[in-house]
Amino acid sequence: MRKKLLLLAAVIGLVVVLSGCMQINEPITSESEGIWNSYFVYPLSQVIIYLAELFNGSYGLSIIVLTIFIRLILLPLNVKQLKSSKAMQDIQPELKELQQKYASKDANTQQKLQQETMQLFQKHGVNPLAGCLPIFVQMPILIAMYHAIRRTEEVSGHSFLWFELGSPDYILPLIAGAATFLQQKLMMSGSPAAQNPQMMVMLYVMPIMITVIAFVFPSALALYWVVGNIFMVAQTLLIRKPMMNDNKTGGDKK
Repeated sequence: MRKKLLLLAAVIGLVVVLSGCMQINEPITSESEGIWNSYFVYPLSQVIIYLAELFNGSYGLSIIVLTIFIRLILLPLNVKQLKSSKAMQDIQPELKELQQKYASKDANTQQKLQQETMQLFQKHGVNPLAGCLPIFVQMPILIAMYHAIRRTEEVSGHSFLWFELGSPDYILPLIAGAATFLQQKLMMSGSPAAQNPQMMVMLYVMPIMITVIAFVFPSALALYWVVGNIFMVAQTLLIRKPMMNDNKTGGDKK
């Protein structure tokens, strides 16, 4: 678990570092060079502009639609994450039995524990890394969105609702933090992570980090984060409910 937390911290740190690099102060155009600009930032910038033209110049609506589209593309990964979390929850009794069976801390016993744990995972089709995959996929997209928003001159000059898209806002970051907390709370609800003190710490640390970052970055990026998390909340409710019902039905049959 400690390795996972360090990995998550490293990924977040990478986002912060990369967000300040790679020609961040230069406008993105068709003349921008490099793989990152040509295949990530510029296409996103063009999609934002194209969608804004469809919505009478509303770059806020453009970002919302693009966010939903990206989330729909990532939906299979997120469904896999939820199923893996559910499977991990189901095998907790067997996992605890193994931990009690190999409670000794000597190297040989711990090696046997790891081997039988992996066999248990394979038997039930559980992938411990499935929960990390969406994070790894989303981070490059998040960085590319930040660059597309920051470096697309048309975005910075427009407003949406009460805030300027190219400038930090003071209300939207709080909404982003609250949406992140709600999404994580739903993901952990009823899972083994809810019993893990380290994961419970992340439940509160992650929203705080998102809020702080959103206070510094353009509000258009906070809008992307808010819409994405609202989508994730709805997705979690729609997908987990049938899973939980199936679990109850199986329990009743037994």
